[in-house]
Amino acid sequence: MRFASLGSGSRGNATLVSSAGTTLLVDCGFGMREAVKRMQTLHMDPATLAGILVTHEHIDHVRGVFALARRFGLTVYMTVGSWLSLKPDPAIEVVLITPEETWSIGDFDIMPVTVPHDAREPVQYLIQTGVHRLGLLTDLGMVTPHVLKRYRQCDALFIECNHDQRMLANGPYPPSLKRRVSGRLGHLSNRQAAELLQTLGTDRLQRLVASHLSEKNNLPELAFDALRPLLDNDESRLVIAQQGRTVDWQSVS
Repeated sequence: MRFASLGSGSRGNATLVSSAGTTLLVDCGFGMREAVKRMQTLHMDPATLAGILVTHEHIDHVRGVFALARRFGLTVYMTVGSWLSLKPDPAIEVVLITPEETWSIGDFDIMPVTVPHDAREPVQYLIQTGVHRLGLLTDLGMVTPHVLKRYRQCDALFIECNHDQRMLANGPYPPSLKRRVSGRLGHLSNRQAAELLQTLGTDRLQRLVASHLSEKNNLPELAFDALRPLLDNDESRLVIAQQGRTVDWQSVS
């Protein structure tokens, strides 16, 4: 199994997950042309995608989903709540998924996991092939017992490090937006991400990707410093995904 980030942050999120015979795109928060350009830098032909998984309806996750699906004839997978919010063109093939029910696409078994976020029916994903499991976990305001139960035993994990609490408190956002970001249906801070990892344990983790960093309320070095001690300071296991550039293919074996 291997995976790559097309970019991650408040202005666009998209992740590629690939095995020997199947490649999926999780979200596409970039316009179609930008998404294709970023895929090409990773030597990925979007026409070969087996489908697009949608986590929720916010624009930084779906901006290019339907244009990409229409252009390359791709199937889109989403919850009923996301479908009701987005109202996609009937000409696009949409498969409605049920949170907590596993289904398969090609080489992958996929479980959509319910998370607390201010969207209509948001999910994150666990994607498994053979003995290897990748967890995608962003866009949640708090860590629930259910999330802890689901995300144990991952070989690789994308984890939200949206903000540094001090930077958010002293930053340019209006009070209402600060409350939303830091609230129970908002986004995880660096500290919350570290606490989550401490509870899950990291012995099995081969790769950890800090994701969804705010450009105004966080810094890559702050996320790095929060997570590195939990990996026994093994920097080779930690990657920081950023908004403006792709993260090259990472593998678990």
